[in-house]
This record gives sequence, C-alpha cells and structure tokens, in this order.
Amino acid sequence: MLLAVPVALSGLSACGGGERPRVAPSPLPKVPTPTPEPLTQQVAATAFRAYVANDDVARAAGDERLALSWVSDGQAVLTAAEFRRAAFDGDPVRRYTYGAPKLWVPKLKPDVYPQWFIASVPRTVAGQPKSTKPALMAFMRRGAGFDWTLSFATELRPKAKPPKVVTDAEGYAVPLATTDESVLIRPREVPGIQATMASEGPDSVAAKVMTAGDVTTGYYRQARREIKKARGKGFVRQVVFVATPYPYFALRTEHGAGLVLYSLLRTSMTKTKNLDVPKPVKPPIPGEIAHLLDGTVEGVEIDETEAYQYAAADPAKAKKGHDQPKADVIAVSGAPVKASTPPLKD
Repeated sequence: MLLAVPVALSGLSACGGGERPRVAPSPLPKVPTPTPEPLTQQVAATAFRAYVANDDVARAAGDERLALSWVSDGQAVLTAAEFRRAAFDGDPVRRYTYGAPKLWVPKLKPDVYPQWFIASVPRTVAGQPKSTKPALMAFMRRGAGFDWTLSFATELRPKAKPPKVVTDAEGYAVPLATTDESVLIRPREVPGIQATMASEGPDSVAAKVMTAGDVTTGYYRQARREIKKARGKGFVRQVVFVATPYPYFALRTEHGAGLVLYSLLRTSMTKTKNLDVPKPVKPPIPGEIAHLLDGTVEGVEIDETEAYQYAAADPAKAKKGHDQPKADVIAVSGAPVKASTPPLKD
C-alpha cells in the first residue's frame, strides 16, 4: 500500500508559536487486486457469445472504435483495414452469422496468463447464404483484470478438413509447448518454414517438411511473376515474408499430431528503376491498396504490408522405417493492412 509521505521543512519547530498543526497524511485508497478466474468451457462459451454480439453491434453501426475494443494482435490490424476499406468504397462493413461453435479449451493454471482458447465454427457473411466457411478463431485474455478479445481468425481452405483436437476426460484440449518435438515441426518454427518456402520455392530445404501448394511454393511463383511484370514496365519489385510479433496457438490433434495457428506479414516494395530522367515514371497504385493511400504517389516508390493468418496441420514424427507425412497449411485469411509512398529524396 502506498502512503503519502510529508516533506520535512528545515528551520521549523515541531511545536509552539503560532504555527498551524500538521495534518497526518491519509493513506491512498487500496486498489483491489483482480481475482484470477479458471478457464473452463463455460467461461469460453460466455466469451465467445460476448464477442459475437458486440462485434455485430459494432459492424451494424459502423463503429470502428467499438469493434477494435473486442480484438487484438493481428485481428486488430485486419479489422482496422476492413473498416477503412468499407469507408473508402462507401459500403457497409461485412457482418457475420455463426453456427454452433466447437470450443477447444486448454487446461491451464488459473493464475497463469495469458489464457486462451480456440473456437471452430461455421461462419457466414450476412446476406450471402452460400458464403459459409469453417472458421478457426483464437481468443485471449492477458490478465485477471483484462477482457477477452479475438486475437486471431482464419478460414479453412477449400477441401481442407477440420482437425480433430484431442481432449481429456474432462473435455479439455491439450496445448503443445512451443518447442514440442513430438511433431514434425516444432510449433514456434512453423511460421518460419512457410516463409522460407515462400521465399525460396520448391527447391528450398523447407519443402522436405511442408507440403507445396498455393500458400507455400505458390507464393514464390506469384512473387516471381510480379517481379517480371514490374521489370517489363520499368520498375523494381521486392517481396518478402516475415514473422510477426503476434501470438500463436498450438493444440494436440489425433495420432500425435498438432494444430498450429499463426501469422505472417508479406511486405513488398515497387520502385521506379530509372531515376536519371527529369520526371521519373511513378508506379501505379494497385486497386487493392487504394483505400490505404490518399490516391497519389508522392515519390517513386510504394511500400505495402499484408497480414495473413494461417492454420497448419503438423504431423507426428514418424517412427523409423515409416513414411513421414509433411505439414500442411489448411487455413488462410488476410488482407493489405498498410501502405505508404515515401517522398522522393533530393
């Protein structure tokens, strides 16, 4: 408890004379310490319902501030970009309806934070009945006095099957340590493996442990096409996938495998190649990032950041003499979240 401490003034007597009596300091009011709440299925269900209700209110009203109060981490930057895009296009923000969720709640110590859980739930864009997709949503509470927020959301890719998460007799899921070595790729290394495949392509050593496809080696081919196209128009283009500061989530699935939810950033730069002319040609603004800029390119360069959220099925390490399955990226969602046009340097 903090106390207000009086300052001693030299040269003043402790008593006598016409001095005013000193008043004893009053203690500051004690701030109650929040009580840790154990994470249970009921707590998770309440948190999920609260998010769904409040997010819909925010989206219906076009209230970005309210919407952002219910999200965090990668989901916060994606939500902000979504509201900005809707305002730029003059459209209402998308609203969602949800089916019955399957909640995967890890058994965590009640006084250890952050707490988290994952919801697997059918999600539909309101007014588009054929848009239903299985979504994986990770919720987090950072401390006893904090609210639950949606930290992560992604959607299963076409033909991908929802993972079968292992639960104990009480219905709790089993969390995987970041360095768990029973799975092929340690959970904390899954983002780096995918980023390596996106940067190096099918010849990468990472291709030995992760399946090639649209969101791995496909990213590599896409970047090569973009670079070639830009070069033909007199521009230089660079594309890099990088790690994020956002949390990732990992649970045990059947047959000793794992489910890992994580994020990556795709950063790119397009710049005019020939600057030795009076008026260098400026790169055009791609339509998908027009809402992130003011409609003009101040200099001769456009920098862009896209945020993506993934889920990967991480197989168990095969026994000696048995075939080893590869990890597979089964879910992806994302969008451009930042763009800038640095002014031309003198």
